[in-house]
Amino acid sequence: MNLKAYLYPKCSTCRDALKWLRARGHEVESVDIFETPPSKDRLKKLLKLSGLDIRKFLNTSGEVYREMGLKDKVPHMTEDELLELLSSNGRLIKRPIVTDGKKVTVGFKEDTYVEVW
Repeated sequence: MNLKAYLYPKCSTCRDALKWLRARGHEVESVDIFETPPSKDRLKKLLKLSGLDIRKFLNTSGEVYREMGLKDKVPHMTEDELLELLSSNGRLIKRPIVTDGKKVTVGFKEDTYVEVW
């Protein structure tokens, strides 16, 4: 199965996810989420496919999230504002995001990967 993974190559969680997927025979196209964050439209499609709340796409443990004081701002932001914010800075996006064009996972939890991929 061909997958696309938005990830940060130096992130150990991303590397673990990639290793897990490839060990199970998946071909994975990697996109550096810091260099090339997904566009607002792309994020909107990924969000819809995932079935998740947009807040699950936020890297709440990241330095940029804390520096921007987003903990207090996010609850008052619209989905459109959050999509704009996420597309503007890949460091704000929880990683990896993996998709086959039909399904999407955000983050790496082995039990979720076993179920989905």
